[in-house]
Amino acid sequence: MSERFSHVLNVIAQDASALAAKLRGLGEALWLSPGRAFDIGIAGNAQAALAEARSLGHNADINVIATAQRRKKLLIADMDSTIIGCECLDELADMAGLKERVSAITERAMRGEIEFAGALRERVALLRGLPLAALEKTYRERVKLNPGAAALVATMKKHGARSCLVSGGFTYFTSRVAALAGFDDQQANTLCDDGTALTGEVAEPILGREAKLAALEAEVAALGILFAETLAVGDGANDLAMLKAAGLGVAYSAKPKVAANADARIDHADLTALLYAQGISRKEFVEG
Repeated sequence: MSERFSHVLNVIAQDASALAAKLRGLGEALWLSPGRAFDIGIAGNAQAALAEARSLGHNADINVIATAQRRKKLLIADMDSTIIGCECLDELADMAGLKERVSAITERAMRGEIEFAGALRERVALLRGLPLAALEKTYRERVKLNPGAAALVATMKKHGARSCLVSGGFTYFTSRVAALAGFDDQQANTLCDDGTALTGEVAEPILGREAKLAALEAEVAALGILFAETLAVGDGANDLAMLKAAGLGVAYSAKPKVAANADARIDHADLTALLYAQGISRKEFVEG
């Protein structure tokens, strides 16, 4: 399709067949997964086609994707509420009986209403004295991969891509989640402790918005690839810089500001939507 069209309309829906029929006027559906996901080549105004399609598919994930360098060679992913289904810091706060207070700060930071590094220091300070055993308990009981996460990483690896987990969270969790999901590398912040409990401090410098962008830039340089050949995914305001710099920046179940500024948004499907966005068919998936 890349030979004929510069962009495709990428559609993922529970009842994709019915939606394909509604969109027949835009072009013929090329199925990536029967009844589930398809592309339509866009010959005219891509944004007009996107607006029309979204007006007809209210419970579908519909995006315009460039066909050049569509299959990516690098994945940079946020962790909390993206690769996993929770915010680890909020779950640690729950162990300390402070979840409501800490979650309110997290929400404001992820929406971009307050500066990330300061918000992180403020929240971690509230955890002073929390036993280290709470970290293991949180990981064991609260941290689960989001649906499609392992398949996303395994399938991209099969096709020769490198995958990196880059989080504003903590290495205690990213090291374990990266191993579980099959990521090649991971970066995050480090919680300080005295051997038995958290000290309420986080090691400097804080890994936030600019550090995530720097991680993307470093990987591009190390691999000798184009930014157009990269995919970034996240949900919070501290992900925006890397989402904008990547060849395809995807807002996954994201805050409104993030969804409005990303190349693509996924609000309904699981993380295998990022494979369909690259034109990878269901029969090419590797189950993680």
